[in-house]
Amino acid sequence: MKLIRIASALLLLYSFAGCASTLGPSPNQTAKARTAMLNEIKAEPVGAYFVGRRYFKTEYKFWGFVRPSGKPWTEAKLVMLNENQKLAPDRNSAKLGSDNNFEYKLYGYYSGDTVYEPASNGMYPEFVLKGYELHSTTPAPIYREAGATDPDRRIIARTY
Repeated sequence: MKLIRIASALLLLYSFAGCASTLGPSPNQTAKARTAMLNEIKAEPVGAYFVGRRYFKTEYKFWGFVRPSGKPWTEAKLVMLNENQKLAPDRNSAKLGSDNNFEYKLYGYYSGDTVYEPASNGMYPEFVLKGYELHSTTPAPIYREAGATDPDRRIIARTY
């Protein structure tokens, strides 16, 4: 009887070991995707446009991270989007947050103003959107925190 319990426990542990791959990309896959992304960034024409990563959070009203083309994500700023000239992609399609973690080429400029976001009690730079092009719906990871792209998780991630 004891032998059956041990065998059952080992079988159960073995079956869980096979489940790990369904939880997300392996560290090796993530490293390869990040290396490819860094090489792609190096090939971008510096200053030609901005690159934006939508960072939708249910509780917060900021738009996402924006970096100059040719610059790494460590130089990205979490921004409030001024949509007076052009609506954000998700608002344009009337599906707020449907583009969470999508990456865009953004055309526009920083106004020089900062905007208060009450839920985070933070001040964020204002980016005036003039246009955009969808770059990727499945971009390489840029966030340090696990679960950063979960819209209901109340964290403000950092990029690397």
